[in-house]
Amino acid sequence: MVCRARPQIVLFGSSIVQMSFNAGGWGAILADLYSRKADIVLRGYAGWNSRNALQVLNQIFLQDAAVQPSLVIVYYGGNDAMHPHPSGLGPHVPLLEYIENMKTIALHLKSLSENMRIIFLTSPPVDEEMVYNFYGDTFVSQARSNETCRTYAEELVELGKHLDIKVINLWTAFQNREDWGETYLSDGIHLSSEGSQIVVKEILKVLQEAEWEPSLHWSSIPDEFSEYMVDPDAKTKKDCVLNKISGSKMGCMNGNRSWI
Repeated sequence: MVCRARPQIVLFGSSIVQMSFNAGGWGAILADLYSRKADIVLRGYAGWNSRNALQVLNQIFLQDAAVQPSLVIVYYGGNDAMHPHPSGLGPHVPLLEYIENMKTIALHLKSLSENMRIIFLTSPPVDEEMVYNFYGDTFVSQARSNETCRTYAEELVELGKHLDIKVINLWTAFQNREDWGETYLSDGIHLSSEGSQIVVKEILKVLQEAEWEPSLHWSSIPDEFSEYMVDPDAKTKKDCVLNKISGSKMGCMNGNRSWI
């Protein structure tokens, strides 16, 4: 076990969470951004729906854990919103059950600690033509429709208002440009690196605007130990804070850190 404790941010969800640590993924960007500040913990399960999530909820988020996460970011909905499979065995979850499942997840997390913060992510839009071009007839019997994803997203937003939980509507956020499908999605369903950047920006916006104490925005969390650098002339030494631009470039910027 690592002795020095940092704030813990848990990402819990289906494939969009599991794949978030891929190169350019939103989880990887957060892990980089919060380096030396907080630990980003991945709990992603491709193919899962909210019904599956309930089956392991108590095993992942223990009631008697010595330390509870500071923030949990939850994504379920894309698989739930798929059309029912003729066999009845597909990942589809009816809308009312989906909302009830997400409510159960929220209430369980709330019960663990009054200091735990929660953010729900809705399903992003689906580019149906891109899905067909990428997967062919694979999903014909349980197709995804953009309209159904919109409905599930809007209902999750309403649940968030009722439970006083922050909800990021990715379905809406992604449609800020006409070519959102080819720009933000890699296969019509999952996120491209540009799509991941939108997710990060929306999360940071919530963290910046939320009146949470303590703040969980990366700029408000102190670095663990100082960054020790030596001036090029080797005559003086100083502590520098890494400046991250577009999640990749770093340099000393007079003690100011920014992410664009």
